[in-house]
Amino acid sequence: QPSQALASEAISITPPASIVRPNLTAIPTHPSEPFAISVENGVSVSWPDGKKSRFDNEYLLDHCRCPCCFHPHTKQRLKSLLEFPIKVHARSVTNESDSVHIVWSTPNPHASTFPHGFLRRASYDPPLSRRAVEERILWNKKIGQSPPVIQYESLLPSAVGEEQAERGVLRWLDKVHDFGFCLVSGVPATPKDTEVLIQRIAMIRATHFGGFWDFTSDMAHGDLAYSSEALPAHTDTTYLTDPAGLQIFHLVSHSGKGGMTLLLDAFYAADLLSTLNPASYSLLSRLRVPFHSSGTQGTLLRPAIDQPVLRHDDQGHLIQVRWNNPDRGILGVHWRPEELRAWYRAARHFEELCRNDDAEYWMQLSPGTVLVIDNWRVMHGRSAFDGERRMCGAYIGADDWKSRRAALLRKFAGKKSDDIWADGW
Repeated sequence: QPSQALASEAISITPPASIVRPNLTAIPTHPSEPFAISVENGVSVSWPDGKKSRFDNEYLLDHCRCPCCFHPHTKQRLKSLLEFPIKVHARSVTNESDSVHIVWSTPNPHASTFPHGFLRRASYDPPLSRRAVEERILWNKKIGQSPPVIQYESLLPSAVGEEQAERGVLRWLDKVHDFGFCLVSGVPATPKDTEVLIQRIAMIRATHFGGFWDFTSDMAHGDLAYSSEALPAHTDTTYLTDPAGLQIFHLVSHSGKGGMTLLLDAFYAADLLSTLNPASYSLLSRLRVPFHSSGTQGTLLRPAIDQPVLRHDDQGHLIQVRWNNPDRGILGVHWRPEELRAWYRAARHFEELCRNDDAEYWMQLSPGTVLVIDNWRVMHGRSAFDGERRMCGAYIGADDWKSRRAALLRKFAGKKSDDIWADGW
């Protein structure tokens, strides 16, 4: 590292206009605030904790949020990459109290301001900020002693006012996020009121089953859900490229017996598997399994890309369980024989954990109680039944309900989302 004297001496020499040299302003050894300087082809930021981040000039210019580059209301970029010069450098770097201001060497005058918070979160050389992961509450059948529930009226603007109803929706979705399901009590036992309630979250997602469902066990669709047979624990729409995010049920009426609802925290079962048999967990996280739906006339659904039973984000956190044994397709076409045999062992172990009595929460739905399930996490099933049983409900997309919750968190809890653009830095 050059001494401060040498750095000052270097700065006193004015280079020819055709030569661009790094800004050699001395960096404090331990800055009390973030401190940025221009370096070759980029900008370096020193942090109070001793860490450093380097940003390419091209990257910073691409992430400029001046009104010419970024629309302040739509939060969208306004310029193509082709509009930025390939070779650009910082004419000046100014350290403000909470940001870094850069004037660029573009043909037309251009300046960017980057808040320290953005630079820390966006650091890629090296990565300094991992995406925050909200904790979830894993559960077994003991959840039945105190299941998550919310009152219907607390979600209605007509009952509690617009703001309080929005806060109620946030509490509702928080419970769904934390536990993977939530009951809504006191709902009028009509399809119309159920549909209005569902739309308090987001738009209904239509599939080959339609949009809002109102059905009995008449086999209107070629799916066991439309029968009176028992259903093992499963997640829905495994055969879609993007499986449904939420599934909402309301038992409107039932004249017979049976039809108990089974709920199972698949994240809890997966967590047990990772502890008891890490190799099996790894295998179910790696090998892609085909699923299909072809029982309804004129329908043949398969994911564009097959996915493993256990799906993780880029940091290794479990984000989705995709398991529906009746809908499983032909296995092993692109696997090695030993992988196929190992997969069967792993899948058996996982299903044993799912079918363990300790993991299963059985409940009897009744008219007036709506059940909301995170279909990416909680498996559901039912016992066989007799008599006429009328059920209504719908799907909501995963992106839609998570977007709704994130917007409400930002509105009422002042919580930043993972989207740096949306947070306004």
